[in-house]
Amino acid sequence: MHTTTIGASYDDVRNNFKWDLPTTFNFGRDVVDATAHDDDRLALLWTSDKAPERRFNFSDISIGSDQIAHVLRRAGVKKGDRIIVQLPRIPEWHLTMTACTKIGAIAIPCIEMLTANDLEYRVAHSGAVAVVTTADNVVKYDQCDTLRVKCCFGTVDGWLNLHEESVRESGAFECADMGIDDAALMYYTSGTSGSPKGVLHASRALFAWRNSAIYWQGIGPGDLNWCTADTGWSKAGTGVIFAPWGAGSAVLFHDGAFDPHRRLDIIQNHRVTAFCAAATEFRHIVQLDLTRYDLSSLKRCVSAGETVNPELVTRWKQATGVDLLDGYGQTETLMTIVNSDGLSVLPGSMGKPIPGTRFEILDHDGGKLAADEIGNIAMQLPSPQFTLGYWNDPGKTQENILSSDGVDYWLTGDMGYRDRDGYFFYTGRNDDVISSSGYRIGPTEVENALNTHAAVLEAAAVGKPDAERGEIVKAFVVLRPGFAADATMIKSLQDHVKNVTAPYKYPREIEFLTDLPKTASGKILRRALREVDRQRKS
Repeated sequence: MHTTTIGASYDDVRNNFKWDLPTTFNFGRDVVDATAHDDDRLALLWTSDKAPERRFNFSDISIGSDQIAHVLRRAGVKKGDRIIVQLPRIPEWHLTMTACTKIGAIAIPCIEMLTANDLEYRVAHSGAVAVVTTADNVVKYDQCDTLRVKCCFGTVDGWLNLHEESVRESGAFECADMGIDDAALMYYTSGTSGSPKGVLHASRALFAWRNSAIYWQGIGPGDLNWCTADTGWSKAGTGVIFAPWGAGSAVLFHDGAFDPHRRLDIIQNHRVTAFCAAATEFRHIVQLDLTRYDLSSLKRCVSAGETVNPELVTRWKQATGVDLLDGYGQTETLMTIVNSDGLSVLPGSMGKPIPGTRFEILDHDGGKLAADEIGNIAMQLPSPQFTLGYWNDPGKTQENILSSDGVDYWLTGDMGYRDRDGYFFYTGRNDDVISSSGYRIGPTEVENALNTHAAVLEAAAVGKPDAERGEIVKAFVVLRPGFAADATMIKSLQDHVKNVTAPYKYPREIEFLTDLPKTASGKILRRALREVDRQRKS
């Protein structure tokens, strides 16, 4: 398969890497304040579809976060308290998140689209004592009686107005001493069943995540990194605040609806050097005439959260001359397997483990599988990037940890294989793998094949129960404009898959949709597609 070498030996870096963790780490003090003191420079460039841009040096973030931290501490927020942070893509999000780290409070970032019920659950489950949000969201907290401290950016009766209160504060804030294993941050993530789980991270993770900025996004001082992840997703941690600032890079933060033309305008006008977005965004952007834009500032483009199919990697490189590097991570770990400088780009591969992490492919009994054998993608423990565990549910955490030959591994719940050169490939969730006539078929393999057809915009593959074969492959396809969804197209797609990959993987059934169900972070909800089929049958 065609590869593209992009630098010096990545394997040498990985093999020689050793963690040098500090004994204490407070992100607000040791990154933001320290950078402001040592080499004050641009930290945040905020753009909006509705307001003039704003620029913040690290000194501005240092002072502004001190002011918010003073207000929160005066209101009673202390180290270890959980605090809901529900803010849109505005600079106050960075200021508030940094303030929480200075206090030692455990921020719980939440996206704006969460409902009152969603937030009531998170407040009750986490035992949160405080919230920071906007005036528009205040009504969502009417039933959250346990919150002692209610703050918003705006004027609402009974709520502290952080705009007014913070400007009255002055003087440096005395940051909390944070042990490397002290809890610092919590994200909520949905599983395959039950209510969302609180994934608790230590201050060591906020330190360690800089590796993804260095080795995956390829950024540092002098760079401008734009990650389009929403504020409530863990990807924002490695793309919008902790990782880029930890590596010394400035970040661009844009508030506005997705518009592929607008994305390109911003990259061109602000000379963005690294761009991170979901694969869905890249699929739409690459349809445009990219020759109309000056993208010469781009050094690196990366994507995670959904599989980046080889066709997209190739098309992006051909259109821009810039590599589009896939990466793999979880809310429990953040980015752990990546494509990087010094590593040949193998389209379809997630890459290799990031320096400081080790992975194996294990069978269900914990045995190590040989090259090219599909099994459980498992991360060796301990790792500073790994979660402290699920909030108030140590049993659930332990369910996903398997001991093998005296070593503990985190079972990611994802299936894949490693080739003979050490590249990892994702084949699907462990409950997504299709078993048909004795063959194990990863849905991603089918989707990658379909996505190389000229008529296909997006595709998802699932297993459909079948009396003869156990399961058959069924594909749901979104066509590009101008193509007819008919029997002729179904035959064309099936023949195409047979030609592109092993014939047994071809979809025996194809259904056309106008769009695919996805999570807010862009992942295809295959279980929702399976449920549609099940309900039709019943």
